Amino acid sequence: MLSSIANSKINFSFYYEDLFCFTKMEASLGSMLSKHNKTGDRQIIYVCIGTDRATGDCLGPLVGTRLKTLLPHAKLYGTLKDPVHASNLQQILTAIENTSYKPLIIAVDACLGKAERIGFININQGSLRPGSALNRTLPAVGDFHISGVVNTAGFLSHLVLQNTRLFLVDRMAEVISKSLFLAHCKHQDSLCTPLL
Repeated sequence: MLSSIANSKINFSFYYEDLFCFTKMEASLGSMLSKHNKTGDRQIIYVCIGTDRATGDCLGPLVGTRLKTLLPHAKLYGTLKDPVHASNLQQILTAIENTSYKPLIIAVDACLGKAERIGFININQGSLRPGSALNRTLPAVGDFHISGVVNTAGFLSHLVLQNTRLFLVDRMAEVISKSLFLAHCKHQDSLCTPLL
């Protein structure tokens, strides 16, 4: 569904190949989780947005698929098998509202940006606006969100999405999912299976 970061304030931003990216992201995500769940009574829900029909837009579903393996008991929407996209986003948000007590929603989506920002993973306060890079008006999602800059914004965004390298998207998804896993385990004080 692809977001645009042109008008959003970035709280944290890390390059996916940075040697300390996992550590920095885990700390930043932990900080966001603590800020939004001070009493620990909110249910963490992951909404990983996008589709595998466009390489550049599959960041969310790749993260969701990996997180489902790492955190099998977590409440999660958006995998390669069952993606969250423009057609079902409102239905998913309604289901969350109707079935969750005090949800803390973490949204994950791909975004387009400047050429020098490709490969950066942003962790931002507030809701994500899915589809904004493609001039779509969809519901805002998340108490905070993670966006990965997968390609350049501008003319013919649909074509840009089709010509985005899967390698980049896959590596970014790996970094995001492992960082979320580590932050989730620390925040929940739970015994999580070690990463292989």
